[in-house]
Amino acid sequence: MNTTPLLSFALGLASFIMPSLASADALPPASQWTPQESVLALEIFRPDALLNPLLGPKLADAVATVPAYQHWQATPQSRVFMGIIKHLETQLGTDWRSALRKLLGEGVEFAAGAGGETFLSVDAQDAKMLEQLHDIFRTIVTAKQGRATSREHGGVTAWSFGPQDSHSIVGNRLLLANRPRMLDDVLDLRAKPGGRSLASSPFYQAAKKAVGPDAVGMAFINMQTLKKNPGLKEALTRGANPLTALLFAHQGKTLEQANWVAIGLFVRGEQVTLKLETDGPVPDPAGPAGFATPRKPGEGILPNLDVSGRIAALSIYRDLHGFYAAKDALFPERTSGLIFFENMMGIFFSGLNLTEEVMGETHPEVRVVVAAQQYDPTPGTPSVQFPGFAAVIRLRHPQVFGPVVEEAWQKAVGLVNFTRGQKALPGLVIDRPTYGDAQFSVASFRPPSKTDPAGLDVRYNFRPSLARVGDYLILSSTDSLTKELMGALKNESANKPAPSNTDHSLFELDGRQLTAILAANRESMVRKSMVDKGSTRAQAEAETGLLFVILETLDQVRLTLGNEAGHPQAKLELKLKVPGTKRAVATR
Repeated sequence: MNTTPLLSFALGLASFIMPSLASADALPPASQWTPQESVLALEIFRPDALLNPLLGPKLADAVATVPAYQHWQATPQSRVFMGIIKHLETQLGTDWRSALRKLLGEGVEFAAGAGGETFLSVDAQDAKMLEQLHDIFRTIVTAKQGRATSREHGGVTAWSFGPQDSHSIVGNRLLLANRPRMLDDVLDLRAKPGGRSLASSPFYQAAKKAVGPDAVGMAFINMQTLKKNPGLKEALTRGANPLTALLFAHQGKTLEQANWVAIGLFVRGEQVTLKLETDGPVPDPAGPAGFATPRKPGEGILPNLDVSGRIAALSIYRDLHGFYAAKDALFPERTSGLIFFENMMGIFFSGLNLTEEVMGETHPEVRVVVAAQQYDPTPGTPSVQFPGFAAVIRLRHPQVFGPVVEEAWQKAVGLVNFTRGQKALPGLVIDRPTYGDAQFSVASFRPPSKTDPAGLDVRYNFRPSLARVGDYLILSSTDSLTKELMGALKNESANKPAPSNTDHSLFELDGRQLTAILAANRESMVRKSMVDKGSTRAQAEAETGLLFVILETLDQVRLTLGNEAGHPQAKLELKLKVPGTKRAVATR
C-alpha cells in the first residue's frame, strides 16, 4: 500500500491544526492585556482547585437537603431556570458541571478601574464550546432585540448584547467589559505588547512575587491609585476609633503608606488559606503606633486558652500603657466615647492616674475567650442563651494592684445595681465562693419567685465574676467560665508556653461550637424573623435552615496578624467540611 498520500494528508492536517493550537496556547497571561491603571485585579490561576469541591457530588447532596432549596425547587422560577439549563446542556452536548469546567478551566481574571469600568477575562479549555455558547446567546438576543450589534477594533470583532456589555472572543479567551472604551484599551494592549499593562507594573510584579507560585488565585489592590480617591484618602488619614485602633493595631497606618496590597488564595484539601501581603512598613516600635509590636526576644502573643465548649478565642499583644500614653498623638480629636471611658475609669479607680497607675500595671499579653455556658440549675436555663465571655490580663504587681481592680469591679456592680434599681429591676448580689484552693468574686441575680410562661429571663445569662490566678486577672460574664479559666491558667503555668515574637494577634473560631449555641436559640431566631420580617413560619424556618447549612460547612477559622521581613502580614485559614459529615480530628 502506498502510504505517501496518507502521510501527505496527515502532515497537511497537522500544519492546519498546529497553528490554531499554537495561537491558543500562545495567549499571554490576561494581566498583560489588563490596563495598568486598574485599582483592583482578581485572578484565579487554577480554577479546578475551586471547581472540583464546589461541583462535587457531596456538596450537591448536602444542598439538596436544605429546606430553602427544596422550597425554591417548587417555585415557577425554578422550573424556568432548570429549563434554560436543560436547553443549554442539549445544545452544548454535555452536562452543566462539565461545561463549567471546560469554559472556566484555564483561568479567570476580573479587573476594575477607578472610574467604575470593569473587565472580565475567561480562558476556556474548549475554545469551540466557548464559540458555541456565544452563538447560542447571540441567537437568543437576536430573537428578542432584532439583532446583536458588532464592530471591529484592532482586527477583532467586538460584540454588544446590551448597554452594559462589550465583549470579544480571541482564541480560547472571552473578554467582557462594561464599557466599550475599556474593551478597546484591552484590545489595544493585545495588539501592541509592551504597553502600560498590569503585568508591567512594578507594584503588581512585587505583589505576585510576595504571594508566591503556590497560590491558586490572587487579589491585587493598587493603593497608590486607590488613594487618589478623596473619600478613601480621608478615611485612611482620619483618626480611627480608639477601640478599633487597639484591636487592629497599626493596620490603618500601614495601608496609608502602602503602594499595594495582595491577597493570595491557597487550597489544600479541606483547608483554604488567604494570605495578605503588602509593602506598607511596620511602625517604629518606639513610636506612638508601636504598641502592638514586640520589642525584644521573649515577648509576643501567648497561645489561646482552651476551655470546654470554647466558641472563639483571641490572643493579642498590646502595650496598653504605651497605647494610652500616646492617645493624644493617635487620636488628636477627643471623641465622646473616649471621654465617657475616661470618666467611668476615673470613678472606678478612684482618681488614679490611668496611664501610669492603671494601664502601666498590665503586661501586653491580653486574651479573650468566648464559650458555651454551664448554667446554675437553681434558676435554670434562660429562654435565650448567650455564651460566656471573659478577658484574661497579666498584672505586673498582682499583690498590690489586684485589690485595686477588685474594688473597681465592685463599684461597677454597684453602678449596675443603682441603674437597675431606678427602673425597679432586680439587682446583683456579690458572693465570695471557693474553687479549688482559691476564692473569687461573683455577682448573681436571685432566683425568680415564680415561673414566667415566656421562659427564664435573659438576665440569668450573666453572673459577672472576677478571679486572680498567680499574675493573671480574670474578668468574666459568668462564674462557670471563670472556673474553667482558673484551671486552664494553672495548667499553663506548669507548661510555660513560649510566646510568638512574629505575630501580635491570633483569633480562632470553632464552627461546631458556634453552630451549637445558635441551635440552642433556633426557635427564638425563627420567631424573631417572623416578627421583624413578617415571614411565615415556613419561610422563617427555611431561612434559618439555610444559615445552619452554611455554618455547618465551617469547621475551624484561624486568623493571625503579624510582621514578617519588616512588613505586616495577615493569614486567614479556613478548615471546611461538607455538611452532615463528622469532624475527623479535633485540633486545638
